[in-house]
Order: sequence, then C-alpha cells, then structure tokens
Amino acid sequence: MSIVAVDLFCGVGGLTHGLQQSGINVVAGYDIDEECRLPYEKNNRSKFIHMSVAELELTQLSTHFSSSGIRLLAGCAPCQPFSTYTQAKVRDERWDLLYHFSRLASELKPELITMENVPELAKHDVFSDFVKTLSNHGYNVWHKVVNCPEYGIAQKRKRLVLLASRLGEISLIPATHQPENFVSLKDVIGNLPKLESGKTNSKDILHRAAGMSEINLSRIKASLPGGTWKDWPKELLANCHKKSTGQKYTSVYGRMKWDDLSPTITTQFYNYGSGRYGHPTQNRAISLREAAIIQSFPKNYKFTEETANYSISSVARMIGNAVPVRLAKVIGDTLIAHINTHYVDSE
Repeated sequence: MSIVAVDLFCGVGGLTHGLQQSGINVVAGYDIDEECRLPYEKNNRSKFIHMSVAELELTQLSTHFSSSGIRLLAGCAPCQPFSTYTQAKVRDERWDLLYHFSRLASELKPELITMENVPELAKHDVFSDFVKTLSNHGYNVWHKVVNCPEYGIAQKRKRLVLLASRLGEISLIPATHQPENFVSLKDVIGNLPKLESGKTNSKDILHRAAGMSEINLSRIKASLPGGTWKDWPKELLANCHKKSTGQKYTSVYGRMKWDDLSPTITTQFYNYGSGRYGHPTQNRAISLREAAIIQSFPKNYKFTEETANYSISSVARMIGNAVPVRLAKVIGDTLIAHINTHYVDSE
C-alpha cells in the first residue's frame, strides 16, 4: 500500500522533501508564509496552499485523500514559543496551532501521524494533551528526543519526534551513525567554492555570505577553529565580553571546526556574532547554501528566483525554521517499514 500525506506548517518543504525521498506521496502542504510557495513547489511534487491550519476544516483536508491508500498527517507547528531561545513566560497564541493539529487528526483519523518539534515542547501541557488525544482515538503513540547526528546529519541538533499509528506499535528506526562515524562539517560543505564576506558565487546565487563590519572582520581573523572570543587581543573585545555577566557567553563570535559537527542552525546563522557560525577557514560567516546543506537539503534546492535580488534574512529564516531533510527521510523510511510490517487489508 502507498502512503499519501499532507504536510501541515510545511514551510519550504524540508519535511515534505524527506518524506518524498522515502517514497511517500506528499500531495499538499499548508503554510501561512507565502514566501515559502516558490521553494516548496519548485522542489517538491506537491501543491502549496496558503492558509492557516487554524482555519483548515476537515472537508478541505479530506479532499487530498482518496478512498484507497494509507493516509498520513504530518507537520511541525512553529517551534519558537517552546524554544530555549524564547524567554517569554506567558502563553503564546501559536501554542494553539498544535491544538488545531490535534483537532484535525481527531476528525480525519488518518492511519499515520508524525510531528516534529523542539525538545522543550515535551515539557508543556499542549504536548501531553496532544499525546492523550491521539491515544484516546486508538493510536499507538511513540515519541522521543532524537539526536540528529545519530542519523547522518552534520549538526548538533536535537528534535522531538512523534509517531502515531492506528495499525500497530511503532518506533523510529535504529540510529544509523555512532560518534566514531558522525558526518562532519567538512564532509558536507568542505568542497564548496571559496567565498568572501559580502559576496555571492557566480554559479550559485544561494552560496552568498552576509557582509561584515571592519571590526567583525578583524575579530574573525583572530578567531581559531573551535575557539572563542577569549582568543582575541583585548582591543577587539566587545563591551559585553568585558562584563562579568558576559563572560559565560563563549558560543558567540566563534569559528566552526572542519572535523566537528555544526552548531544548531538557527534563523540567524548568517550573522557571525549570533553564534559559532564563522567558517572554519574563510573570514566570513557560513553562506546560505552551506547552512541549507548542513540542514541536509540537496545542493541544488531552490529557495529563490534565479536572481541575486533577494533578502538574506528572509531566506535564512526559511532555512533555519526547516525540518532537516535527512531526519524527514528517516521518519519516512520508518513509516514505510511500518506499513510493510503491520498493514493488513481488512477488506
């Protein structure tokens, strides 16, 4: 039996693309960010629908599924409200989006469901309510914080993955990598053309690095791979580094190491001062293409029109918010193996 899927909160298609690589037919993706339409439809065999999941009704969702085949409802609700980077202590209205995911799952009752998000989500009632709702509707539910390097992703990234099935017990396939054979930064971006700060590669408009101020250019030249700003001469230190409260923040203004993993790719990776996003050997922050590859997007994945006139911050936001494609494929491979094991045609 084939699996037909709809991707809620699809963004640029990281989850969709990985599921399609595994052989799942993702027919549509829903998102409120119209800028995601081009990359989503350019790279995937799917239709982008500009609509909030909060407004999506069962009658609309059902049109994507035929009477045959295994139905999969997939998605990654916006994670910012639950991220460790978010300091707000009050309830964010985006929490309700996961309740809408739960609502649609309860109404559609697809055979399979998958959800991916930040690990911190598991600490909130909205997640436990989601799990309880699925269990009450007859789903076998599995969830775990997954360490992405254990599945071939060259990035220090942990994600909460949930799988739910009405067909039988389910769990993610075993890890494919161990620390001794983790995919390194050099393995994935070591062969990209050299690039200067503020420049764009002539053959790939996404291989583009943000410009740097003179002081930051001096700072990155003084930075060692894997080191910190404490390696700099005193005249290059920022005022915050000179205060006792800033002494512990050593993960900013750093260079990556070729033989190590990348730090978690956020929406600010193009900014050298926002984290350890300095290129291991070149005097610049990593490019948009390099970040996309670290997120395990294919090297030819299109994020913009074929013009250099686009916003770096906008594309960086889409890349940083995406589900790593490789993780999505692992989820897809798991679901394919699951139906091959558990599906029995009751008719």
